[in-house]
Formats: sequence, C-alpha cells, structure tokens
Amino acid sequence: MPEYINPPQDGETEPVRLPESDLESVSASVRKLMEQSAEQARQLDSLASAPMSPDMPFGAFGMPGFAGLAPQAAPPEPRPILELEGEEYEDELDALSDWVDDYLVRVYGAEVTTAAPWCEQWQEHSDVVAWLHALWLAYQQHKDPEAGLSGLFVWHRDFLTHAMAAVRAAGGPLSACMTDPARPAHRLLPGPPPSSRTTAAAVPEEPEQNGEPSRGPDERP
Repeated sequence: MPEYINPPQDGETEPVRLPESDLESVSASVRKLMEQSAEQARQLDSLASAPMSPDMPFGAFGMPGFAGLAPQAAPPEPRPILELEGEEYEDELDALSDWVDDYLVRVYGAEVTTAAPWCEQWQEHSDVVAWLHALWLAYQQHKDPEAGLSGLFVWHRDFLTHAMAAVRAAGGPLSACMTDPARPAHRLLPGPPPSSRTTAAAVPEEPEQNGEPSRGPDERP
C-alpha cells in the first residue's frame, strides 16, 4: 500500500513513496502497453503498403478491407428485356407480368375503350413488353428510399403517364386488340418492311459470265 506523508505545517507536500513490488507491476504494465502499441504500428504500416484490390471493400477509396470478410459482389446491372434470351427472358417476363397484372393494371388500368385499348395477350407485343419493362425498372428505382420522398411523384410524372399513353394510344400497338372488355381480341399489326438500302444489300450479286461482270437490270450492253 502507498505510504502517504502528512503535509507539514507550512503547506508543502512531500512525494509519495510506493513499495518496490508496486513499482515493478506498474513498470511491467507500461512495457506491455508499449509492445502492443509497436505491434499496432507495424500492422498499420503493413496495411498501408499493401496494394489495394478493386474487389476489396473500400478499395476504390484507398482503404483496406476487413479481415475475414469476403468481397461483396456488385448487383447485376439491369438489361432491356428484349436483349435477354431463352429461360432468362421467360423468367423476366414472368416477373414483369406479375407486376403488370397485380399492380399496374389493377391501380392504373383505366376503362378499355377505342381511345384506350388493351390486350390480354400483351406479352405477344414486343414493343409493349419493352415499354412496360422500362416502366417497371423505373418504378423499382424511384420507390427506393434513396430516391427521396418525391421519388414516386417523379415516376408518375415522367414515366407512368408517358408510357401508358404510348402503349394504350388509339393508334398505338394495341389499337387492333380489345377495345371493349366484353369482346376480347388480339391481333399483331404488321410493321414496316426493311428499307430499300437493306433490301438491296441482302440481294447477292450474280456471278460473272464469260469473264464479264453481270449487268444490272437497267444496264444495257
């Protein structure tokens, strides 16, 4: 135990004397703390000199990752549905159909008329699929909390109104389909043919005859 010296009458204090056993314990604790500090400094130097991998968390900011944690894979980037093929396309179309049938049409499906046609087989219309898929991707983005409180308002103003007006226009892609719920109909309208330049490029040239190049229909000998 430390020995406390009573201060003299003049108010001055004398140093406190500790037993040698306590001094040795304090000295050992100080040495241990200094060793730990030196080891931490060596670890920091090693991390600072190691090359940063882009796969490491915070690697892009020049910060090391956390030991024992696997690098987080970036989420797949959304792709236009018409660029997908096979099973990948079918899975995406199923998910889109669930959203259209369970949410979009149920909430925003106005009355079917000649001015606003619809089609129960809209999945057969490639352009309609592309429009609704883009609308669905925008919905997912703008309902995210990072979009802020006005996110869904922006989606209504800039995406929903424009997409539905294009898909259900009187002269739009569904104009030959159902215009009355009592008379369901489905018809694919033919699109424009290829341009003349594309058609001409697809016609193979006639082989040379007798060493002379073949002439076009408008060329005369």
